[in-house]
Amino acid sequence: MKKYFILHFLLLFITVGCSSDDNNNSAPPVAEPLVAEEIMNVSYAPDAEQKMDIYLPEGRNENTKVFVLVHGGSWVLGSKEDMNFMIPTLQSQFPGHAIVNIDYRLASPENPVNPMQINDIKSVISFLESNYEQELAHEYAFVGVSAGAHLSMLYSYKHDVNHDVKAVVDIVGPADFTDIEYVNHPLYTQSAFTLLGTATPTMAQIEEINPVTHITAQAPPTISFYGGQDPLVPASQGVILESRLNDAGVYNEFNFYPDGGHADWNVAIMQEVFNKTILFLQNNFE
Repeated sequence: MKKYFILHFLLLFITVGCSSDDNNNSAPPVAEPLVAEEIMNVSYAPDAEQKMDIYLPEGRNENTKVFVLVHGGSWVLGSKEDMNFMIPTLQSQFPGHAIVNIDYRLASPENPVNPMQINDIKSVISFLESNYEQELAHEYAFVGVSAGAHLSMLYSYKHDVNHDVKAVVDIVGPADFTDIEYVNHPLYTQSAFTLLGTATPTMAQIEEINPVTHITAQAPPTISFYGGQDPLVPASQGVILESRLNDAGVYNEFNFYPDGGHADWNVAIMQEVFNKTILFLQNNFE
């Protein structure tokens, strides 16, 4: 009986030992790095205009930062294709970053800008964070032109409650609708109606869509570009934006081209804009 017990114990020990060795020798499978992807016309919400193009880099993970491109067009025109010119440069200079190029619902007399277009940007961010949780970081740099720059600043300064926006590139964006140069502008009444659905907005309504009103010390670093001969956005806008950012202690770079129009600049200026933008992003969003 004693011999049988000892033999049974030895067999049990050997069995357990072999099982343990097998577990130690079996390494978990190694996940393959994610390949680069370009996904066009992704619907981030149900409206036909609520689409975006997503450019995902190879080897992305939860630390991959995201550029958000926002087109212009006076809030009533334009499309994401207008921003395609920036994508090759961003991909070559920031190969590890993702890029999202968005469309948003265009304004009409029945559907003013506020709050529709800001809600679209919120939907974009919500879609990314819900569907790419393991592939993208909650860190964004907004790049906007004209109306797109206005929306980029307004979202980043007012609506980004978690301070996930780390940098803003503003190219000829309206920044302050209380500026006397804007109030006296021949297109001011039309812009007010487009933005707010009324030609005679109250100060409270204007402040809702006024980027500089919402600048605080937590605002993201901002680089801006304005032209002295711009027929749509007064040249004073860049000066006011720079002053408000400086007062709040926010890092910013203000670039002014006296002979420049509404971003219809010559090749030399455009190359300078690109170079300064890349350097700014390398220093603030690398």
